[in-house]
Amino acid sequence: MKRKLAEWSRWLHIYLSMFSFVIVLFFAVTGLTLNHLDWFPEKESLEEVDGKLNPTWVNGTDTTLVKKMEIVELFRAKYGVNGLLNDFRIDETEVSVSFQGPGYTADVFIDRTKGTFHLTERSLGFVAWINDLHKGRDTGQGWKWVIDFSAIFMSLISLTGIILLLYLKKKRLNGIIWLVAGVALVVLLYFFTGL
Repeated sequence: MKRKLAEWSRWLHIYLSMFSFVIVLFFAVTGLTLNHLDWFPEKESLEEVDGKLNPTWVNGTDTTLVKKMEIVELFRAKYGVNGLLNDFRIDETEVSVSFQGPGYTADVFIDRTKGTFHLTERSLGFVAWINDLHKGRDTGQGWKWVIDFSAIFMSLISLTGIILLLYLKKKRLNGIIWLVAGVALVVLLYFFTGL
Protein backbone atom coordinates (compact mmCIF):
# COMPACT_ATOMS: atom_id res chain seq x y z
CA MET A 1 0.00 0.00 0.00
CA LYS A 2 2.80 2.45 0.91
CA ARG A 3 4.64 1.64 -2.29
CA LYS A 4 1.50 2.23 -4.39
CA LEU A 5 0.91 5.57 -2.64
CA ALA A 6 4.50 6.61 -3.39
CA GLU A 7 4.20 5.53 -7.04
CA TRP A 8 0.90 7.36 -7.53
CA SER A 9 2.23 10.46 -5.78
CA ARG A 10 5.31 10.49 -7.99
CA TRP A 11 3.26 9.98 -11.15
CA LEU A 12 0.76 12.72 -10.18
CA HIS A 13 3.51 15.09 -9.10
CA ILE A 14 5.45 14.78 -12.35
CA TYR A 15 2.57 14.87 -14.83
CA LEU A 16 0.40 17.43 -13.05
CA SER A 17 3.48 19.67 -12.78
CA MET A 18 4.13 19.37 -16.51
CA PHE A 19 0.46 19.71 -17.48
CA SER A 20 -0.04 22.85 -15.41
CA PHE A 21 3.45 24.33 -15.86
CA VAL A 22 2.37 27.31 -17.98
CA ILE A 23 -0.55 28.26 -15.78
CA VAL A 24 1.52 27.94 -12.58
CA LEU A 25 4.20 30.14 -14.18
CA PHE A 26 1.49 32.62 -15.26
CA PHE A 27 0.11 32.95 -11.72
CA ALA A 28 3.64 33.26 -10.29
CA VAL A 29 4.59 36.07 -12.69
CA THR A 30 1.28 37.92 -12.27
CA GLY A 31 1.58 37.60 -8.49
CA LEU A 32 4.79 39.61 -8.85
CA THR A 33 3.25 42.18 -11.23
CA LEU A 34 0.31 42.66 -8.87
CA ASN A 35 2.54 43.05 -5.84
CA HIS A 36 4.74 45.65 -7.56
CA LEU A 37 2.44 47.81 -9.68
CA ASP A 38 4.96 50.66 -9.53
CA TRP A 39 7.47 48.54 -11.49
CA PHE A 40 5.06 48.25 -14.39
CA PRO A 41 3.49 51.62 -15.27
CA GLU A 42 0.17 51.40 -17.03
CA LYS A 43 0.02 52.31 -20.70
CA GLU A 44 -3.53 53.50 -21.12
CA SER A 45 -4.91 54.03 -24.59
CA LEU A 46 -8.12 55.93 -25.08
CA GLU A 47 -10.36 55.96 -28.14
CA GLU A 48 -13.49 58.05 -28.52
CA VAL A 49 -16.10 57.78 -31.25
CA ASP A 50 -19.19 59.88 -31.90
CA GLY A 51 -21.91 58.60 -34.13
CA LYS A 52 -25.57 57.90 -34.63
CA LEU A 53 -27.64 54.74 -34.45
CA ASN A 54 -31.20 54.04 -35.51
CA PRO A 55 -33.20 56.51 -33.35
CA THR A 56 -36.23 54.19 -33.26
CA TRP A 57 -34.14 51.80 -31.11
CA VAL A 58 -34.00 54.30 -28.23
CA ASN A 59 -36.70 56.94 -28.52
CA GLY A 60 -40.32 56.73 -27.49
CA THR A 61 -41.85 56.92 -24.07
CA ASP A 62 -41.90 53.20 -23.28
CA THR A 63 -38.41 52.26 -22.02
CA THR A 64 -39.23 48.53 -22.32
CA LEU A 65 -39.16 48.94 -26.13
CA VAL A 66 -35.50 50.03 -26.22
CA LYS A 67 -33.68 47.58 -28.52
CA LYS A 68 -31.02 46.34 -26.10
CA MET A 69 -29.80 43.40 -28.17
CA GLU A 70 -29.50 45.46 -31.36
CA ILE A 71 -27.59 48.21 -29.54
CA VAL A 72 -25.10 45.80 -27.93
CA GLU A 73 -24.55 43.89 -31.18
CA LEU A 74 -24.07 47.13 -33.16
CA PHE A 75 -21.21 48.21 -30.89
CA ARG A 76 -19.63 44.76 -30.91
CA ALA A 77 -19.85 44.28 -34.70
CA LYS A 78 -19.32 47.79 -36.08
CA TYR A 79 -17.08 49.39 -33.44
CA GLY A 80 -15.17 46.34 -32.18
CA VAL A 81 -16.28 46.71 -28.58
CA ASN A 82 -15.46 43.63 -26.52
CA GLY A 83 -15.67 42.56 -22.91
CA LEU A 84 -18.68 41.49 -20.91
CA LEU A 85 -21.83 43.60 -20.84
CA ASN A 86 -21.60 45.10 -17.38
CA ASP A 87 -24.48 47.57 -17.27
CA PHE A 88 -27.35 48.76 -19.45
CA ARG A 89 -29.25 51.74 -18.03
CA ILE A 90 -32.20 53.57 -19.49
CA ASP A 91 -33.55 56.87 -18.21
CA GLU A 92 -35.85 59.47 -19.76
CA THR A 93 -33.20 61.17 -21.88
CA GLU A 94 -30.28 58.78 -22.17
CA VAL A 95 -29.22 55.16 -22.52
CA SER A 96 -25.84 54.17 -21.08
CA VAL A 97 -24.13 50.89 -21.85
CA SER A 98 -20.97 49.65 -20.13
CA PHE A 99 -18.67 46.81 -21.20
CA GLN A 100 -15.76 45.50 -19.13
CA GLY A 101 -13.02 43.00 -19.72
CA PRO A 102 -9.55 42.34 -18.35
CA GLY A 103 -7.66 45.63 -18.63
CA TYR A 104 -10.47 47.10 -20.73
CA THR A 105 -13.62 49.23 -20.43
CA ALA A 106 -16.02 50.71 -22.96
CA ASP A 107 -18.80 53.15 -22.11
CA VAL A 108 -21.51 54.34 -24.48
CA PHE A 109 -23.90 57.23 -23.85
CA ILE A 110 -26.84 57.49 -26.25
CA ASP A 111 -29.16 60.48 -26.55
CA ARG A 112 -32.67 59.03 -26.70
CA THR A 113 -34.20 61.88 -28.67
CA LYS A 114 -31.64 62.02 -31.51
CA GLY A 115 -30.02 58.56 -31.45
CA THR A 116 -26.55 60.12 -31.27
CA PHE A 117 -23.94 58.45 -29.12
CA HIS A 118 -20.51 58.94 -27.61
CA LEU A 119 -18.33 55.82 -27.20
CA THR A 120 -15.22 55.81 -24.99
CA GLU A 121 -12.91 52.78 -25.00
CA ARG A 122 -10.04 52.43 -22.53
CA SER A 123 -7.35 49.81 -22.72
CA LEU A 124 -4.90 49.76 -19.80
CA GLY A 125 -2.21 47.66 -21.47
CA PHE A 126 -0.71 44.19 -21.24
CA VAL A 127 0.22 44.23 -17.54
CA ALA A 128 -3.27 45.39 -16.50
CA TRP A 129 -4.74 42.67 -18.72
CA ILE A 130 -2.71 39.85 -17.15
CA ASN A 131 -3.29 41.26 -13.64
CA ASP A 132 -7.05 41.21 -14.20
CA LEU A 133 -6.79 37.65 -15.51
CA HIS A 134 -4.91 36.69 -12.33
CA LYS A 135 -7.75 38.11 -10.23
CA GLY A 136 -10.50 36.79 -12.47
CA ARG A 137 -11.83 40.33 -12.87
CA ASP A 138 -14.28 40.89 -15.71
CA THR A 139 -13.67 37.44 -17.19
CA GLY A 140 -16.15 34.82 -18.29
CA GLN A 141 -17.06 31.55 -16.65
CA GLY A 142 -14.46 29.64 -18.71
CA TRP A 143 -11.60 31.63 -17.19
CA LYS A 144 -13.03 31.16 -13.69
CA TRP A 145 -12.79 27.39 -14.33
CA VAL A 146 -9.14 27.84 -15.35
CA ILE A 147 -8.47 29.58 -12.02
CA ASP A 148 -10.28 26.82 -10.09
CA PHE A 149 -8.43 24.04 -11.90
CA SER A 150 -5.13 25.88 -11.40
CA ALA A 151 -5.76 26.05 -7.66
CA ILE A 152 -6.60 22.34 -7.59
CA PHE A 153 -3.49 21.45 -9.63
CA MET A 154 -1.22 23.58 -7.42
CA SER A 155 -2.70 22.00 -4.29
CA LEU A 156 -2.22 18.48 -5.67
CA ILE A 157 1.34 19.25 -6.79
CA SER A 158 2.18 20.53 -3.30
CA LEU A 159 0.55 17.60 -1.50
CA THR A 160 2.14 14.97 -3.73
CA GLY A 161 5.51 16.68 -3.23
CA ILE A 162 5.13 16.37 0.55
CA ILE A 163 4.08 12.73 0.25
CA LEU A 164 7.15 12.03 -1.91
CA LEU A 165 9.39 13.77 0.62
CA LEU A 166 8.09 11.50 3.38
CA TYR A 167 9.26 8.46 1.39
CA LEU A 168 12.82 9.76 0.93
CA LYS A 169 14.52 8.63 4.14
CA LYS A 170 17.79 10.50 3.55
CA LYS A 171 16.09 13.81 2.77
CA ARG A 172 12.97 13.56 4.95
CA LEU A 173 14.30 15.37 8.04
CA ASN A 174 15.91 18.22 6.10
CA GLY A 175 12.78 18.57 3.98
CA ILE A 176 10.51 18.77 7.02
CA ILE A 177 12.83 21.33 8.63
CA TRP A 178 12.65 23.49 5.50
CA LEU A 179 8.86 23.07 5.39
CA VAL A 180 8.47 24.19 9.02
CA ALA A 181 10.94 27.05 8.48
CA GLY A 182 8.98 28.24 5.44
CA VAL A 183 5.68 28.19 7.33
CA ALA A 184 7.25 29.96 10.31
CA LEU A 185 8.78 32.65 8.09
CA VAL A 186 5.45 33.38 6.38
CA VAL A 187 3.65 33.59 9.75
CA LEU A 188 6.34 35.86 11.23
CA LEU A 189 6.34 38.14 8.19
CA TYR A 190 2.56 38.40 8.38
CA PHE A 191 2.44 39.32 12.06
CA PHE A 192 5.58 41.43 12.38
CA THR A 193 5.65 43.58 9.24
CA GLY A 194 3.16 46.18 10.35
CA LEU A 195 -0.05 44.57 9.18
